[in-house]
Amino acid sequence: MFYNQFNLFVLLLIATSMSSALNEEAEFAYGAGQINPIKAINPGLVYDATEIDYVKFLCGQGYDTKDLQKITGDNNSSCTQENNGTVWDLNLPSFALSTTRSTYTNVTFHRTVTNVGSATSRYNAKIATPPSTLNIRVVPDVLVFSSLHQTKSFTLKIEGSINASIVSSSLVWDDGTFKVRSPIVVYY
Repeated sequence: MFYNQFNLFVLLLIATSMSSALNEEAEFAYGAGQINPIKAINPGLVYDATEIDYVKFLCGQGYDTKDLQKITGDNNSSCTQENNGTVWDLNLPSFALSTTRSTYTNVTFHRTVTNVGSATSRYNAKIATPPSTLNIRVVPDVLVFSSLHQTKSFTLKIEGSINASIVSSSLVWDDGTFKVRSPIVVYY
């Protein structure tokens, strides 16, 4: 099987979570979890990241137009005010936040998912094992799809502070048939 960006993101979404009690580096040691390639055939939802998503990310990380053109191979690529994004807005199926110990954090991630499951479906968001020192909210917490390949956007907001070096959780979108899991890691 040829693995492109789409295939790898699908594998992340259908991975079975692992136990952070077995390895203190948690997701940084074992990734999103144990992969089940059978479920990758029909994952329910996917997070599509396009070239412009990566351009915004690179510009937001301080790359200038010259460096961006080297990376993209496109002499028309440029960093402008309109495409200066943040690492939090790169449309990946995971959420990672670096913070300082015991410092209050308030960050919002923006994501868009595409329905590749049932044509009509209703996904409910659940934060699995939310850390007691963090408030993690998803808005909206229900995504209703009326057709295949329809997209919906949501935000995930993390507020609070951590005292452990790594705190893990996950967002699970569940429509009763598909459970689409995205790891959440806050670390210092």
